[in-house]
Amino acid sequence: MAAAEFAELLRELKDRSGLSYGTLAKRLHMSTSTLHRYCNGDAVPTDYAPVERLARLCKASPEELVELHRRWVLADAGRGKKASGPAAEEGSGPAAEEDPTAAGDSAVVTDVTPDGVPAPPVGGRRRRAVLAGIAVLAVVGAVVLGVQLSGGGGERGDGAASSVQGKGAGGATPSGSAPASASPSVTPSASASPSASGTPSPSPSAAGQERPGAAVEDSSGTPPLTVGIRPHAWESPCDQRYLIDREPGRVSPPPVEQDAPAWVAAHGAVPSGKQFLELTVQGTGEETVVVDGLKVRMVQKRSPLAWSDYAMGYPGVGCGAGVPTRYFTVALDAARPAVVPEAGHADFPFKVSESDPEVYYINADASAYDVSWTLELSWSSGTRHGTLLLDDEGRPFRTSGNNGRPAYEFPLGGSAWQRAGSSPAP
Repeated sequence: MAAAEFAELLRELKDRSGLSYGTLAKRLHMSTSTLHRYCNGDAVPTDYAPVERLARLCKASPEELVELHRRWVLADAGRGKKASGPAAEEGSGPAAEEDPTAAGDSAVVTDVTPDGVPAPPVGGRRRRAVLAGIAVLAVVGAVVLGVQLSGGGGERGDGAASSVQGKGAGGATPSGSAPASASPSVTPSASASPSASGTPSPSPSAAGQERPGAAVEDSSGTPPLTVGIRPHAWESPCDQRYLIDREPGRVSPPPVEQDAPAWVAAHGAVPSGKQFLELTVQGTGEETVVVDGLKVRMVQKRSPLAWSDYAMGYPGVGCGAGVPTRYFTVALDAARPAVVPEAGHADFPFKVSESDPEVYYINADASAYDVSWTLELSWSSGTRHGTLLLDDEGRPFRTSGNNGRPAYEFPLGGSAWQRAGSSPAP
C-alpha cells in the first residue's frame, strides 16, 4: 500500500510536468525502464536523492516535497518488512501482515541495548508501530526544517530582492543550500542603489565585452557553473536605444556593439524602452548541472526618466536581427514580471556542462516605468542546489520607458545627432 501511494504521487508530478519518461530519465542519469518501475510502483528507490531530483525537475512545491519524502520512508520501510527472513517464511503477503492473529499483541519481543542490558519487553506489533511512527515523525520534521532553510524551490519574499544589492564578484552572487549558519552575511554595497540624480555611476570594468559570473565559495562549496553576463547586447543596432541626460551636442556618435558598455558608462546612459541581455551559462566540471529556472527580482520602480532618447546604429543600415536559440521576454511594467519563453522556444529546465554551455537571451521591455531589477538563476547538481543572483557588477539592471521623450538619431555620413524623422543637414 505504501509503495503504491508513493508511486501515485510520483506519477502525478511526472504527468503535471509535461516531460516524457525519456527526457526525465536522461536528466536523472537513469534508464527509462527504471523510471517506469518507480512510477508504476514495481520498485522503490533505495536512496532518496534521485527521488528529490525528480520532484524538483517536476517543479514540486515544498509541501509536495515533504509528502513525497514521507511516502518514500514508508515505502522503503515496507520493502524491509518483505525482505526479512523469518517473517517472509511465515507469511509473505499483505494478508499475513494485516492478520491480527499472525503475531498478536500478546507476542513479546526482548531487545538488547548496545551496552548489553536487555530492553523492556514490548508487544511485537505495537512496538513496531510505535517505532515506525517515531521514525516517520523525525524524518518529516527534518525535511520540513530543510525545506524552510533552503526555500524549497518556492517563492521568497522581498529579502531576496534586497540581497542582490550585496556586491558580488562578477555580478553573480551565490546563495547556497546548506544551513543558514554556514552562509556569510551579505553587506549592502553603496553602489547598488541608483544615485539621487538617476544617473548610474560608471564602473571601471564597464568597457569589457562580457563579465564572467564568479564561482564564489558558497556554503556547499564552489558552484559547479559560471554565468557570463552581457548587459548591453543588441538584438539589432536600430532596435537599441538609450536615455541620456545630455543635449545632443554633448553626446558622442553611436558606438559599435562591443564598445557599448564603455559608451554607456561614459554618458550615464540607461537602456530605453527595452534591454537585451545575453547570459552564457557553463558548467565548470564534468558533472551535469541542471539550470532549474530564472526569476525576476524587482528592486525599485519609478516614473520614466525625463531624458532624451538616442537610437544606436544608422537609419537604413544594418537594421535586422536573427532569433537566438534560447529567447525569453520580461514585461517589466507588469506587477510581477516573469521570464517567459518566446513563442516556439523551450522553457526551463535546461542542462549545462563544461563542454555543453547554453546561451540565454533576455528581452526586457518597459514603457510606463523606470525599473531597477535583477535576475535569480537556480541550479541543481546531484544532491546540491543553489541560487546565483545576477546583476550589473553589483548594481541592479536598469531599464526605463521612453514614451513622449525627445528622440534623436545619427544619420549615416552625418556629423551630429538630429531629431528623429527630420532631414539630414546639408
